[in-house]
Amino acid sequence: QVQLVESGGGLVQAGGSLRLSCTVSGSIFSINDMGWYRQAPGKQRELVALISSGGSTNYADSVKGRFTISRDNAKNTVCLQMNSLKSEDTAVYSCNAKVIPIATRRDLEVWGQGTLVTVSS
Repeated sequence: QVQLVESGGGLVQAGGSLRLSCTVSGSIFSINDMGWYRQAPGKQRELVALISSGGSTNYADSVKGRFTISRDNAKNTVCLQMNSLKSEDTAVYSCNAKVIPIATRRDLEVWGQGTLVTVSS
């Protein structure tokens, strides 16, 4: 069974930094896009950052210049470095990956359980 395990959320003051990590576990043939999404209270889930298997990145305008997404293909891990955090960054952050499991050899989209990031002003 393919799972995403996240870590790194917590409470931080405005202007501070946090680093989120997400690791894909299970028998995987390949991992395509990996990304981070967030959902603030009362709002829809939104894309924060995306990284392709080749390393191309895409960011939401609201986090450009402050957040950096990276991945380690050897460790099946994606990270989100968040700097200059603002109160409006407060949300549950969820990892997402599009993978091909060895068992099925079919595209599968997997989500992490979510980790809360709270930025105090």
